[in-house]
Amino acid sequence: MGGMAGRGRLRIYLGAAPGVGKTYKMLGEAQRRRERGTDVVVGFVETHGREHTAAMLDGLEVLPRRIVDHRGASFTELDLDALLARRPEVALVDELAHTNVPGSRNAKRWQDVDELLSAGIDVISTVNIQHLESINDVVEKITGVPQRETVPDRVVRAADQIELVDMAPEALRRRMAHGNVYAADKVDAALGNYFRVGNLSALRELALLWLADRVDAGLQQYREQHQIDATWEARERVVVALTGGPEGETLIRRAARIAARSAGGDLLAVHVTRSDGLTGADPARLAEQRRLVESLGGSYHQVVGEDIPDALLAFARAENATQLVLGGSRRTFLSTMLTGPGIGATTIRESGDIDVHIVTHAEMGRGRLPRAQGSLSRRRLGYGFALAVVLPPALALLLGLGGDTLNLTSNVLAFLFAVVVVALVGGLWPAMLTAVAGTVVLNFFFTPPTRTFTIAEPNNALALGIFVAVAALVSSVVDRSARRTRQAARAAAESETLATLAGTVLRGETALQALLERVREAFGMTSACLMERIDSDELNESWRPIASAGTPTCRRPEDGDAKIPGREGLVLVLQGRSLAADERRLVGAFAAHAAALVDRARLSEAAAEAKPLAEADKLRTALLRAVGHDLRSPLASAKASVTSLRSSDVDWSPAERDELLETADESLDRLSRLVDNLLDLSRLQAGVLPVFTRPTALDEILPGVLGELDDDGAGVTVELPPGLPLVEVDPALLERVLANLLANAIRYSPAGHGPLLTGSALGDVVEIRVIDRGPGIPVEDRDRVFAPFQRLGDTDNTTGVGLGLALARGLAEAMGGSLRPEDTPGGGLTMVVSMPSATMNDAPVPGRLERGGAR
Repeated sequence: MGGMAGRGRLRIYLGAAPGVGKTYKMLGEAQRRRERGTDVVVGFVETHGREHTAAMLDGLEVLPRRIVDHRGASFTELDLDALLARRPEVALVDELAHTNVPGSRNAKRWQDVDELLSAGIDVISTVNIQHLESINDVVEKITGVPQRETVPDRVVRAADQIELVDMAPEALRRRMAHGNVYAADKVDAALGNYFRVGNLSALRELALLWLADRVDAGLQQYREQHQIDATWEARERVVVALTGGPEGETLIRRAARIAARSAGGDLLAVHVTRSDGLTGADPARLAEQRRLVESLGGSYHQVVGEDIPDALLAFARAENATQLVLGGSRRTFLSTMLTGPGIGATTIRESGDIDVHIVTHAEMGRGRLPRAQGSLSRRRLGYGFALAVVLPPALALLLGLGGDTLNLTSNVLAFLFAVVVVALVGGLWPAMLTAVAGTVVLNFFFTPPTRTFTIAEPNNALALGIFVAVAALVSSVVDRSARRTRQAARAAAESETLATLAGTVLRGETALQALLERVREAFGMTSACLMERIDSDELNESWRPIASAGTPTCRRPEDGDAKIPGREGLVLVLQGRSLAADERRLVGAFAAHAAALVDRARLSEAAAEAKPLAEADKLRTALLRAVGHDLRSPLASAKASVTSLRSSDVDWSPAERDELLETADESLDRLSRLVDNLLDLSRLQAGVLPVFTRPTALDEILPGVLGELDDDGAGVTVELPPGLPLVEVDPALLERVLANLLANAIRYSPAGHGPLLTGSALGDVVEIRVIDRGPGIPVEDRDRVFAPFQRLGDTDNTTGVGLGLALARGLAEAMGGSLRPEDTPGGGLTMVVSMPSATMNDAPVPGRLERGGAR
């Protein structure tokens, strides 16, 4: 038997069409588990009259089905309660997408299965591919048959194990022809319609592709959980690198052919740009190449990186790519000799287990010398090259004026100083140009024999060689220093941005709009939008924006230049430019925080929705605690009086009989008032108390108020000024309010000092004051006295359940007024009832319903 802890495991047999053998396979698995000693129960299995399937039930415990009557017919359904009570280790529940008969606890069978899983019961079920919501419309287009019963993809994807029950279309049609699927009278119609070879082939491909995507998602999750960066060649993923050059179309088509050789292969195109925008790519040509990639079924990506081979390989490994396609270098032989190995050679050397294809094209070897691309700005490079051209001849002229007073060593040091100056301004390549020019000038003008390129002494040749080496090293150090400075500045900016984000978290700031605006400003974007997936359709996802900053607002993630996932179903979309890899990490922190804000807001909304229920539970608990004595006391008194009167053992005198009747009458009146208060309070909290307002004079209400107080009303002093305006109230409800307030004031007033009732007009409001000279209420406890069942500082249950003030405030607010406590000068408590005067505009008072309405 059961007794398992935690959530059960779900195993699903997925089929491409009816009749492939899902139920048969499920029963076979059940028989294997039974033989191993597992407690297996058949909750619901539909054999459809197939004798081979029915035979697989032998030896298995089958739970009786629940009979449901609907519209004069009887149906059988899964007996969920009986299965939960039986609590086996494994339950078999066929047809996951089935719709239950109206009147069942759950509308869908997959909801029944979810309850079983929550109870810790493992479940084995079946479903056909046409019942998945995401491809339901696709199946209808293929077969022409609409599917009424569907199951959300998330339910099937969440299964711990999905096994495909596959069968070739021809084999399934033979099975049908032999009568193993449908009755003989239905076979011909089925074979000629739904079960045509083309339909079955398409359904089979849908099932295979859907399951392959699910397996691939599981593989990616496993790799992330175990931090596996190496490429696993489970599926061919071909990445083609685009430069925006004319060879792009050739590379794309070659990569598409490579991907097409493997069924289900993916094509991904990527273009790497530098963070300073110096790419040299033609935007129009890149746009054309992007359209070509998408027309071939691929996807286009753009990443930012200072080192192109590193960026390419990082992207390829992140996508688990198996092959990388590059174009042959457009650099000339001279360019290759001067600058060393190019992008292709470096990528091949660092690619590891990713296959790299170098594709030849018509533009190979036709490029120009590479533009200087250090870590400095274009302006500084320009200044550097200008100095490289001007400084050597200027320095040669200056040193020539010195005649023979300077030797070669001094001249070399002077030119070395010039190289350092150029390196500081323009970086590596201008400094190298200065070194080469300086070597030529030193050799021709200052190295004996002068005016020739011949060097007479080996020492002079060594000095010039050392000069070139030192110049190259200094230039390299300066260029590296510039790169490190830029990286340090970026790291500082990232640290400052993350510190700002951490500050917003620590301060508890929850403004999602402000966070998106901060992201937009920090990364120089035109807009930032947080989007949520609202439809998990595998072929056509639907998204909606939750919040956005800047313009234009994206309508789908594809509209943006960068997409950063926050969590499952949430993505931060940025427009304006592409993001570098380190920027994506930083934006990822903002995306995660934005997702947390969304989740927190929804949890707050859920908590707010649950708060009334909690308050109602609290109210019921307090009611049960408080009314136990207050309901029993009047009931006990009334019952005792009536029982005594009915007793034949005692001969009551007329006076005694009158006293017993009076006791019973008072007890029942007290009980009636208590029940009325409870009912009115519950109506107020439910918003269904009827309120009928009309212009009313306070003099009209007071007799009823004082009469309700009986003898206690004699101690009340009434001082209403003449000419007090009419009030727009429900007379019966205002009478209840004032009676409760006066009764409370009488209870706490000292002997000989009864409460005072006064009134005054202030603008469009009439204020009624009930003043007592009792002990008063501390300021910090004034809100508590209006809570139901609260008797502050009073442990005597004979004074009631503490509904008076709570009900009084509720009734006052229902009429569009208010009730607040104030200190009485000299000691005591004053209750102020504020009501709208009848001279106000005819517009409805807030909280007031029109005559005949109900709240």
